[in-house]
Amino acid sequence: MASNRLEEKLERIRKDSTVKDFAICDAKDGDMGGGIPMPGPVRGADGKPTGKWKTREAHLQQIRDIVRQDIVDLMLVSVSTLEILKEEGLFEGSRVGTAIRANDTTEIKGPRNSQYRKTASLPFRTAEIPHAMYGRLDAEPGTPPTLTDLGLYSVTFVGDAEQDREALNHYRDFRAEAEEWGFKHFLEVFNPNVGFENNSIEEIGDFVNDSILHTIAGVPRISQPQFLKMPFNGPKALTELAEYDPRLIVGILGGGAGTTRDTFELLAASQKYGARLVLFGRKINLAEHPLAIVKLMKAVVDGETTPAEAVKAYHGELETAGIRPIRDLSADMEITEAVLKM
Repeated sequence: MASNRLEEKLERIRKDSTVKDFAICDAKDGDMGGGIPMPGPVRGADGKPTGKWKTREAHLQQIRDIVRQDIVDLMLVSVSTLEILKEEGLFEGSRVGTAIRANDTTEIKGPRNSQYRKTASLPFRTAEIPHAMYGRLDAEPGTPPTLTDLGLYSVTFVGDAEQDREALNHYRDFRAEAEEWGFKHFLEVFNPNVGFENNSIEEIGDFVNDSILHTIAGVPRISQPQFLKMPFNGPKALTELAEYDPRLIVGILGGGAGTTRDTFELLAASQKYGARLVLFGRKINLAEHPLAIVKLMKAVVDGETTPAEAVKAYHGELETAGIRPIRDLSADMEITEAVLKM
């Protein structure tokens, strides 16, 4: 029986792929890859960065506010964050689902002055499954989780046989352990972070689509990912993957912050070309007014407004709240992400 809105939507989609359900998910797991700058810059009254960074408490408060707003269908966080918020009782009676980042490959790590993202992604996992489910290692498999029973597992294929084999082996081991514990997961597949510098986005989309299918083809239903999280590599790539197997539920990640128009256009394109959910991190976290951006994301998904009109409405929300925008309206109306112009 479904216990939150995300589970309800996934159940309906699995029963009938023609239903219109679409989920909005918030990725607040940035502390697994970032550092002090992760929560975003502190901005002054003029809207410009002050040179200081928001604190972890500010990050936690944004999560509390969004959960209480009760629009997003899933909150993705780190184990340590979920433990804090569960102890506070934030999710008691809430219809917002929870998930944790179950692994942290080197490709997602971005400490200042580092070069990790310029080298082939290596698999690594900080989170232990019993920690994710119970906050301790001495729990018994099969007992109801006190934290969550859903995690994000991330893979970055780079087109190198040895590197990709290692990533596949680590994912196989994770699936076996997850099945033993009754822990569900969804699979994130990033675009290659090295090795494809001279390839077009269309070619990268082909590579990622094929990599996803060969990764899960040999996996029985009990260990299959609940859904996918991946970049938007253009209409052709998303349509191709979504149409290949309607049972494969595709979700699109947000990528960089971009303009507010980028946020709403990516949401609309994801829905138009076959995705069934989005998981936006920086596009929500770094917005001037996260609650307003989430509210208008839902309005776009529900067909109540267009991306362009949503940008105008967002600036109206900023004015009402007395928040100085990062960009003026004309600049924020621009589509700056090349893949959204395809």
